[in-house]
Amino acid sequence: MSIVIDQAIRARLIASAPGTRAIPARLRYEPTDPFAVRVSFPPAASLDGFEVEWAFGRDLLEEGLRQPAGSGDVYVWPCSAERIVVEFRADEGMAMVQLNSADVREFLGRSYALVPVGEEGGYLDVDADLAALLRDA
Repeated sequence: MSIVIDQAIRARLIASAPGTRAIPARLRYEPTDPFAVRVSFPPAASLDGFEVEWAFGRDLLEEGLRQPAGSGDVYVWPCSAERIVVEFRADEGMAMVQLNSADVREFLGRSYALVPVGEEGGYLDVDADLAALLRDA
């Protein structure tokens, strides 16, 4: 049985209207996908009423605690000593949320205790991943 880190957090949705809105979110880390973290938002937090989940590099989240980081669909940067901003981009539009830096550090610390930096490759099942790719082709 694989251990999974699933941590509830509070996020603040940055909207074009004045102010921000608090929304629940979850950070998730699975050793079977050791380079990635996932953040999900419940249906009530999305415009279309469906749960939204984004996956991106664990190292991107770590770097974004210290300095602006990212490319493509996800950008992360510190906006104060207590908060970071995560920007998600898709064809449908863009969303920005603020996360508490302490919550993110706690989550990352737990993920590093489970799979240390530099040891991620030992958690990959290349044979199973290749078989899945060939099966889906």
